[in-house]
Amino acid sequence: MGKLLYGASGVEIEFDDRTLTHVQIVIANKLRRRESFFFSWRDDPAVGDGRSSIWLDPSVPLYFKYFGGRVPSINRTWIDLLTASANSSGGLQLVQEPDAAPTPPPKGEQGP
Repeated sequence: MGKLLYGASGVEIEFDDRTLTHVQIVIANKLRRRESFFFSWRDDPAVGDGRSSIWLDPSVPLYFKYFGGRVPSINRTWIDLLTASANSSGGLQLVQEPDAAPTPPPKGEQGP
């Protein structure tokens, strides 16, 4: 399981590496444009089975920590869905990965 560490206090939020890679791409694209937004997801039953949200802003420190050493292939359809939700008034909503032919990472790429 990968982790998104959020804020100066380093709140840890766990996602599988594949999900975290896709989320990182979408978050980076938004923050690169200096846009602030909510990011919401459904919690794992092990931590309460509710919903959680964080406010993402370019001034808030983020750290993405991956368990595995390989960059997963990228599902362009999933990126498009996540980006569309991130650009909505509700902010980025984590949705299940749709079926699509994943795009392999470019040769020599070390991370998203």
